[in-house]
Amino acid sequence: MKVGYFTMPLHPPGSDLTQTLEDDIEQIVTADRLGYCEAWLGEHYAAPWENICAPDLILAKALALTKNIVLGTGVSCLAYHNPFVLAHRIATLDHLARGRFLWGIGPGSFIGDLEAFELDGATGEHRSTGRDALEAILELWGDPEPGPRIHARWSYTVPETKPEAGVGLHVKPFQKPYPPIAVAGLSPDSETLVLAGERGWIPMSINLIPARFLKTHWASVEQGAASTGLTPDRSGWRIARDVYVADTAEQARQEAIEGTLGRDYEDFFLALFRSMGRLDLLKVNPGMPDSDVTLEYLADNIWIVGGPDEVAEQLRELYSEVGGFGVLLAMGHEWQPRERWVKSMTLLAEEVMPRLSDLA
Repeated sequence: MKVGYFTMPLHPPGSDLTQTLEDDIEQIVTADRLGYCEAWLGEHYAAPWENICAPDLILAKALALTKNIVLGTGVSCLAYHNPFVLAHRIATLDHLARGRFLWGIGPGSFIGDLEAFELDGATGEHRSTGRDALEAILELWGDPEPGPRIHARWSYTVPETKPEAGVGLHVKPFQKPYPPIAVAGLSPDSETLVLAGERGWIPMSINLIPARFLKTHWASVEQGAASTGLTPDRSGWRIARDVYVADTAEQARQEAIEGTLGRDYEDFFLALFRSMGRLDLLKVNPGMPDSDVTLEYLADNIWIVGGPDEVAEQLRELYSEVGGFGVLLAMGHEWQPRERWVKSMTLLAEEVMPRLSDLA
C-alpha cells in the first residue's frame, strides 16, 4: 500500500483566498518532501468551503515547486466546461508535468455549482453532459474529423487542417494516448465506478463513507470490468480517509475532534448531509438514528485517528475488510496548528506506512 494526499480543499467561508491558495500549495510541497506518491486537488465554483475553481493553475505552480509527487485533478468537473477548451488546458498541463499528472474526472454534482451552471441534478443532466464532454475530449485527443460538434450545452468546430494557412488542431497530451484517467465515487453501487471498471480507469472512493459502502464500490468496478472483458487490479484502487496521527491515541482523538478536522465536519460536511437528508451515507449501521452521527462517532468509525500503532492497525483492518486496495489518500484540512499537522503527515509516512509494507 502506498500513501498519497487529496485536498478539496477545506477552508471556512470568508477565508482569504490568496493565503489559502498558498497554504494548499505548501501542503503539496510538504507531501512531496515526505515522500507521498501523489496529490489530488478539487474543483468547485459556488462552494465557499471548497474554494478552488482552477485546479490546473494551482497544479501548474505546484509542479514547479515539487520534484517527485504525481499531481492530479480531483476532479475536473466535465459538465461545467466546453470540452474543446478543457481538452487543450488538460493537455497543456500534461506537458508541463511530463508524466507527473493523473486526470481525475467527474460530472460535477455540488448543488451550488449545478445551480450556477443551470444543470438539473434531479434528471441527471450533469451526468449525461459530463459523459458527452468526456467522449468529445477523447475524440479531440485522437484524430477527429473536421466539422461542427453541437450539444445542447456547448458547440465548437474541429477546424480543417490547412498547413498553407497555419490552421489545424495540434495540441495533444504528453502521455499517450492521454494521461491516466481516474473516476471518483461516493454513492453505494456507484455508477461512475462501473464506468471506471468498463474503461480500465483508476477507481477512487471518497473519504466520507464506511467500509460497507466501500465494498460496493469495488463490486461496481468488477461489474464494469466484466462487461468489457477486463480484469481490474486492486493496486490501482484509491481510498480517501481522514487521517490524524499523534504520539498517543488519546492525544490524537482529542486534537482531531477539537481541531480543524472536527470543525470541517461539524460546520460543513454534517450540515451539508443533514440538509440533503443523506446522513445515511456516513452510517456503519443503517438503522442508527441521525442524532448518533456525531464527531465522536466519526472518530471511532470513519476517521483513522490514533498513535502510529493504532492508525496502522485501523488501516490494516480497513484493508482486510474491503479486500485490499493500492493507495491511501490522506485528506487535506487546514494545518492549524501547523506543527501538529506536519507531525501527523510525517508520522503517517515514516512510522505508520512502514508497518504496512506487507500489504500487497
